[in-house]
Amino acid sequence: MQINVVSGDITKTESQCVVINLFEGVTAPGGGTGAIDRALSGMISELIGSGDVRGKWGELTLVHTFGKIPAPRVLIAGLGKSSEFTIDRVRDLSASVAKYLRGRRIEQFATITHGAGIAGLDPEACAQAIAEGATLGLYRFDRHKKSDEDATEISSMTIVEHEAAKVPALQRAAERGAIVAEAANFARDLANEPSNVLTPSELAARAEAAAREHGLGCHIYDRAWAEEMGMGSFLGVAKGSAQPPKFIVLTYQGAGEARPLGLIGKGITFDTGGISIKPAAGMEEMKGDMSGAAAVIGVLKAVAVLKPDVSVIGVIPATENMPGGGAQKPGDIWKSLAGPTVEVINTDAEGRLVLGDALTYAERQGAKTIIDLATLTGGVRVALGDLYSGILGNDKKLQDALIQAGRQAGERYWPFPMDEAYEDYLKSDVADLMNCTEHGKASPIQGGIFLKRFVKDAAWAHLDIAGTFLNDRDLGPTGRGPTGVGVRTVLTYLTS
Repeated sequence: MQINVVSGDITKTESQCVVINLFEGVTAPGGGTGAIDRALSGMISELIGSGDVRGKWGELTLVHTFGKIPAPRVLIAGLGKSSEFTIDRVRDLSASVAKYLRGRRIEQFATITHGAGIAGLDPEACAQAIAEGATLGLYRFDRHKKSDEDATEISSMTIVEHEAAKVPALQRAAERGAIVAEAANFARDLANEPSNVLTPSELAARAEAAAREHGLGCHIYDRAWAEEMGMGSFLGVAKGSAQPPKFIVLTYQGAGEARPLGLIGKGITFDTGGISIKPAAGMEEMKGDMSGAAAVIGVLKAVAVLKPDVSVIGVIPATENMPGGGAQKPGDIWKSLAGPTVEVINTDAEGRLVLGDALTYAERQGAKTIIDLATLTGGVRVALGDLYSGILGNDKKLQDALIQAGRQAGERYWPFPMDEAYEDYLKSDVADLMNCTEHGKASPIQGGIFLKRFVKDAAWAHLDIAGTFLNDRDLGPTGRGPTGVGVRTVLTYLTS
């Protein structure tokens, strides 16, 4: 979808539909909505007076203009209470509007800058949120379905700004919003792919293609290399699969700090649980157990376009977790890249095993700050549901910065404690530590405590996205299905 910002009068804009808005309780609309109302001889005021338009949050009312203005249709979007209107709502509203218009076979539309008028929000932030929301909202994954001959796609959206001097800044903001949303949509594509398509080798191939397209550095390492390196815990997870593991490294060299920021993404392209096999119900969702890896590739794609003054190394340990004849078993012990030995108590706690070696590798490559993203624990969904991701780490400043970046990006994070007393949970009688315990207590914290053992000096934050990588209901601008969570937060952090 092409997104443009132009200077003009919304009442004179030629488009298949123009989108205006209304706060709840407003009886005499102003701004762009008021201008449209006057051009339509008070039609909107009449609809307000009759109670057909109330400005309730989520209310969308389509009216025909019968030649009174160039656009044949006007969509009135309810903004809800003005006291509750935020940038998040701009993003959500834009997604809803775009989906609504596509459903009515509209191919191009124009809109005022929601939130930049009486709401008093920053105009550039509003323009970015409008572009972001529409791009996220229009996403759909149908490449494995028979094409729908009646399907319509929106080809363009135009943001109409009355003040010409604001247009260049709003255009840049809208472009930034589209880049960020497209990166998240790329991650959603990867998470949507079935695991018979997106094997570790295919994930590596797509990472390599993204690197070629955007000028990123890329190295794809195989099992023999990982064995030579001594990545025992990563390779232990890979033993049960017929698919060869891949260790994927993407790099971006920025103009600023030479030491890279490390991004680690869990790349389990399908997780059966291994010998400690998962229940059958819902196991199909485990094709998305590589959502952390997908987020890392999405971030690197966008970083190459946005070009922040920071260098980034993305590290993705990719494998399946299968219960094949050679699979690791409860009680097995592996020596990690960092040196500590790990007793496997439950083979379904595999994510921390592959991440441990990846964390060590990233720090050895010079990363002084590391963020990992992983669908690590079912316990985080029990604790926080599907609204918040968990965040843990060894550096409160980094955690706070990511939480703030998440607020700005429309993604929520909640910190868990990392008290040293939890380390007793992972003590082993026969190895340096266990990968988990069977009592199930504080599982997100156990995961964080385990990963902390593999970070030496770097500032590190762990994002547990197991509760938020997939929506099983229509929630926010991403709707149902994979969300691409983490992409927008990390990009906001990197570019702020």
